[in-house]
Amino acid sequence: MRNTQTVLLVFLAVLVSPLLANQEISLWGEEPAPYGKQSEVKEYVAPCWGADCAYQVVNPTLTIYKPEEKVNDNLVLVLPGGGYDVVAIFHEGAEIAEVLASKGTTAAVLKYRLPNPETSTHPELVPLSDVHQAMRILRSQQDELQIDANRIGVMGFSAGSHLATVAGLHRSPETGLRPDFSMLIYGVTRLTATNREWLEKSLYHRKLTDAEIAKETLLDHVDDKSPPAFMVHAMDDDTCHFTETTLYADALTRNGVDVEMHLFPHGGHGFGAGRKEDGTDQWLTLAVNWLNRLR
Repeated sequence: MRNTQTVLLVFLAVLVSPLLANQEISLWGEEPAPYGKQSEVKEYVAPCWGADCAYQVVNPTLTIYKPEEKVNDNLVLVLPGGGYDVVAIFHEGAEIAEVLASKGTTAAVLKYRLPNPETSTHPELVPLSDVHQAMRILRSQQDELQIDANRIGVMGFSAGSHLATVAGLHRSPETGLRPDFSMLIYGVTRLTATNREWLEKSLYHRKLTDAEIAKETLLDHVDDKSPPAFMVHAMDDDTCHFTETTLYADALTRNGVDVEMHLFPHGGHGFGAGRKEDGTDQWLTLAVNWLNRLR
């Protein structure tokens, strides 16, 4: 009888609390993911840029990292980078979430689907639809996660920062999809010729239409309703120029939106949690300090 009761209690705990610390859950569950189509593509993990990344992601997941001792009621949804070609799920995902949780902030890492014409009818819409689904799940689980549903933000790296920026500026008739704050780490905010070429190659997989050019001119969409931002960049970044950050910070400031920006003279691109030798290891401490002061 005791064994039966134990099994029943375990079953009920899993049923009632689907979002447990460090538990990976399927983003869409049994529901068909939007814009998906049948294919033979299989995702896998392999080295990239000195770390491991997820390739050909077709099964999006959300992993929750709950702190042992909470310091604030915020939740940070982490969006790893990877140029929309891979997802840097470890050094710009799990490692970051572990640090945030260790410092008292609840975090969640989104392994979003990669835009691929083989796996999607509209590749350019796939990553953002996954972010929106993650926001729905997290807001609906505020009691289980012991967070404030009005204090859920996004932290994006590189392409993930572009995705986080789009999510913050996106207008939708559905409430609750926009993040309450943004943390943008060496990201993209301008539509330069180089950035347009990158988006056409890796996100849209075709030429942008005039309407899409307007949509991707992100600086034009900043207004007084844009989420407050914490921004980090290295001035020697030769992949995403540091003015991607400074111009966005200026646009927020001109619209009366709070922004905190940190520029490091050295660090390059893709430094993740940072390095002691160039000082970039300071940014996560600064980020947590900002989160604890966020109102």
